[in-house]
Amino acid sequence: MRRKDWLPLWTGIRRRISLIEDKADDEIIDRDLRAGVEMRGTNLWVLMFAIFIASIGLNVNSTAVIIGAMLISPLMGPILGIGYGVGVLDIALIRRSLKNLAIAVAIALATSTLYFLVSPLTSAASELLARTTPTIWDVLVALFGGFAGIIGMTRREKSNIIPGVAIATALMPPLCTAGYGIARGNWSFMGGALFLFAINCVFIAFSSGLVCRAFHIRQTKFVDARMASRVRWYVTAVVLSTLLPSAYFAYSMVQQEVFRVRATAFVSSEFESSQSHVTQTVIAADSRKIELTLVGDYIPADRLAEISARLPQSGLEGARLQIHQAKDNGVDVSQLKSTLLRDLYAQSQQTIEAKDKTIAALQVERDALAQARQRLQDIARELQVLYPELQEVLVSEGIPWRAGHTGTPGYGVAINALSSRPLTEKDRVRIRQWVEVKLPLAEVVVVIRAARS
Repeated sequence: MRRKDWLPLWTGIRRRISLIEDKADDEIIDRDLRAGVEMRGTNLWVLMFAIFIASIGLNVNSTAVIIGAMLISPLMGPILGIGYGVGVLDIALIRRSLKNLAIAVAIALATSTLYFLVSPLTSAASELLARTTPTIWDVLVALFGGFAGIIGMTRREKSNIIPGVAIATALMPPLCTAGYGIARGNWSFMGGALFLFAINCVFIAFSSGLVCRAFHIRQTKFVDARMASRVRWYVTAVVLSTLLPSAYFAYSMVQQEVFRVRATAFVSSEFESSQSHVTQTVIAADSRKIELTLVGDYIPADRLAEISARLPQSGLEGARLQIHQAKDNGVDVSQLKSTLLRDLYAQSQQTIEAKDKTIAALQVERDALAQARQRLQDIARELQVLYPELQEVLVSEGIPWRAGHTGTPGYGVAINALSSRPLTEKDRVRIRQWVEVKLPLAEVVVVIRAARS
């Protein structure tokens, strides 16, 4: 393809990915970034409230609450100010940003420590534990988050990039985790969390400075060349001092995960096919130890030595295999199985007996209900025989209630009948007395309506 053919395509791609077209003026970028550096007044109070919210989220292990705290956090301002100051070689801005960041960190640590001192929830949930071991992936998140953050700040139209970067880089939770470490005297928690926060700050600022240099934002005038060189050396030293430990932690974490995967595969291949069954597996990747508990046929020592000798072939060089067998403690496996079966049978028998009692009680209740229903039907038929003028008879059970009565409710029977002629009051009393003889414990109510002619 000739140059004139691919030149329009290349021009279109450059325009598509260009960050210059919607870039704000240097004066506006400078004003906005400097304004966000100060940590006083509103920013200070919002920071304290956000720290309280994040601490509660970490304490109750609620990811949604933690995200809400990161959305309102003003911590990005001083960090972007440091990166911008490095990019334009403004020593005064760097110092002011560092001062405000130090104030923010001190307030955040004090606030989170105070919360965790008074909180009744003292256990470390998974959201807390996740912020104690920084790795190279945290570096990458902070680096690309810083790129996104400074690009968002240099646009004419501001967007929701900054809150998104605050969520992705998670600036708030490490400070709250450090406060938890201080409150509980767990200094490893505090150290790991502060190191994670430092990684986020350094690489957000570093990427911000790179973008400012790439955009050719005007540098501060009258900058001493020697001072500029010193700043570059300082930046390089800080970046390396955070990058190298996090890379080491990431390498260690990957190695431990590889060890766990290989150890699991080794145990499955060596023991699952034998007459001994693995009941418990403990893999300590940091000490390269595999501890197993076996139940079944006893494996002799020479056989275990052969299995241990095959560890290097599975990529488990230097690993130690520790086996606990049932016979080591004088346990008879057959007797153990018999005892378990006997216990299971006894428990099942108890369950069956309890269900049989429940079924018998329900059958008695069902029979009593059937007898009561039959008794009411008999009363209705006998009334129609005694009083042929009754065309319809409804006999129903109920619970009588009267206003002001506080005792135990009784048992009532209502006779609701339709008569071809009006019955006298004497007939009504006789019917009620007759039903009371049939049902001596019931309170009887008789309602007889005359049919319309």
